[in-house]
Amino acid sequence: MKIRILSLSLLAIFIATSCASRKDLIYFQDEPLSGGYIDSTPEQLFYKADDILTIIVSAADPIAAKPFNLSTVTESIDLINATGRERMQNYLIDHNGNIEFPVLGTLHVAGMTRIELTKMLKERISEYTKDPIVNIRLVNFTVTILGEVSSPGTYTLENERVSLPEALGLANDLTIFGERKNVLLIREIEGRKKFAKIDLTTVNALSSPVYYLQQNDVIIVEPNNARIRSANYNQNNAILISAIGTLTTILAVFLIK
Repeated sequence: MKIRILSLSLLAIFIATSCASRKDLIYFQDEPLSGGYIDSTPEQLFYKADDILTIIVSAADPIAAKPFNLSTVTESIDLINATGRERMQNYLIDHNGNIEFPVLGTLHVAGMTRIELTKMLKERISEYTKDPIVNIRLVNFTVTILGEVSSPGTYTLENERVSLPEALGLANDLTIFGERKNVLLIREIEGRKKFAKIDLTTVNALSSPVYYLQQNDVIIVEPNNARIRSANYNQNNAILISAIGTLTTILAVFLIK
């Protein structure tokens, strides 16, 4: 009788503590469709629809350059004249890949790199003013980092050339429970979601086609076996195990009598 009670107690404890599995904790476990893996990627960043650009044009003659800058006055005219400060407006690349640029009108910029767009604008603006200087910045370069990192979230980056280790550094590195041999990266290429797996424990990761990130990349660090095992135990389980133990003791006392 005592053995039977003990067996039932152990079974109850096992059931109570076996509430999580690998399938419960890991994102995107199934394999992608054929052609879903990233086998190569361009070194440079190409602008695409929904990117937001800040474009500032300057020249030796500020008056000649001013028509090519959209600006919103946020302070009094006197203060602006005194400080030279204005808030520049952004250009949203529409679904056709175009922006509306002052004086020049509609420009197709999707598929261009920063260098290519800078060169094109300088050539076009040179028709109106001498030796223009064009500065372009992508202001919504974001990456999302999820899973077993210290600070998961979506990060906006100022630099357009950011590596995978740098991005993980923004998330304060992987936790000790992060699976370093199977980091998943999701990237949109020509309207399709594609995937790559990176092993951070080998130097081959440095030559991965996804070592340098692109706009809107998603990085997912899955939990290792230690984290999965620890997920099976929590404070609620401790209370439940204690209750089961107490109930088992009471039953044993009554059954023995």
